[in-house]
Amino acid sequence: MRRKIIVLAFLILLLSSTFVLVSSTSENNISYAAYVRALPESTGQDLVDPSLKVELFFKDDIIGSATSMSFLGPDDILLLEKNTGKVHRILNGSLQQTPVLQVKVGTEVELGMLGIAISKNQQGKTFVFLYYTEADNSGIVIGNRLYRYELIDNKLVNPLLLLNLPATSPIVGHENNHNGGKVVIGPDNNVYLVVGDVGGRMGNIQNIMRGNSPDGTSGILRVTQEGKSVHNGPFGNSVPNILYYAYGIRNSFGFDFDPVTGNLWDSENGGIDKDEINYVYPGFNSGWRKAMGMALSSFDPNEDLFYFDGKGKYSDPEFVWKETVAPTALKFLNSTKLGSEYENTIFVGDVKTGNLYNFKLDSTREQLQLSPPLGDKVADTLQEIQGIIFGKGFGVITDIQVGSDGYLYILGIDGTIYKIVTT
Repeated sequence: MRRKIIVLAFLILLLSSTFVLVSSTSENNISYAAYVRALPESTGQDLVDPSLKVELFFKDDIIGSATSMSFLGPDDILLLEKNTGKVHRILNGSLQQTPVLQVKVGTEVELGMLGIAISKNQQGKTFVFLYYTEADNSGIVIGNRLYRYELIDNKLVNPLLLLNLPATSPIVGHENNHNGGKVVIGPDNNVYLVVGDVGGRMGNIQNIMRGNSPDGTSGILRVTQEGKSVHNGPFGNSVPNILYYAYGIRNSFGFDFDPVTGNLWDSENGGIDKDEINYVYPGFNSGWRKAMGMALSSFDPNEDLFYFDGKGKYSDPEFVWKETVAPTALKFLNSTKLGSEYENTIFVGDVKTGNLYNFKLDSTREQLQLSPPLGDKVADTLQEIQGIIFGKGFGVITDIQVGSDGYLYILGIDGTIYKIVTT
């Protein structure tokens, strides 16, 4: 029962959905009870395409509040557990008895073990990048940290601190939410991390002109695998500006690179409405706190937004759910295993409906291919989203990955992993 309460609390805050570079009040208040009633349970998974089916790849009742996963190899997965600070290993569908890592983490609201990415270098070393809210032995939160570990003898060792970021709200009484958390290795071999406004910050990076200077929140950040600055960034060479690839992000639980073009796309959580999918180019300003969803006609980005001395650029989203679904993971399927019609298309999960969505891109691959009634890029009601639903009944989706076998794997908050294959 206690675990269920913790998981529910975490999901509720998904919907409300001190900075160092190392080595080189939410405006929408919805009741707890209303959120709990809205949470979907995993039922029988149903795919729209009859040529595909869902298989149960992994389930173990010992796992709770699973946030992210990453493949080490065929049928070899590292899985993160938010509140325990554990990194589990799953081999051939079986949970290994001893975690490869367990660290002290903060657990309040969205704090915890949040994001993972894996990289193997030419010398045969396996590096595992973890983003989590580090706590001391007494449980006091130290900060949101991005670490690089090395996998040796089934243990994560030799931690190297790459980024030390804020983890708690500067506003008295405000929740410590909007920590983001996904980590991705880019096509440039650098490490990308998405972070939300971390407790409702109101600074320049959240487009408040007279706010505090950028502090490593509300953006997609980028460092080398050694934690060094990436030169030729869109916002100059000073710290922390050099870390930002994009900014003005309220909160996000999913982003990925287009395997065809190398372009970046993300999902972004609105408040009680206006969730987004964005095409994210270098210097992109997503508009938060001045814009969510399509900008109003009275909105003037040149006057209303913080622009990094003219280096930032705002664009409207490429898709908006006007009624919130709380989008989570976003993943490109760089495989033909589900059929050529799904190759290099985007899959997105959510919290509220249990749906798995599929989006195809147009010929420019900078916009989505949308048919009426979504030609205006806005789903005004949940009834309008039927044409982009790929599957239903997944409960709360927290991650989507492509396995070494080219198939699509879906992670649920309860640690269940589903595999989508052909019939």
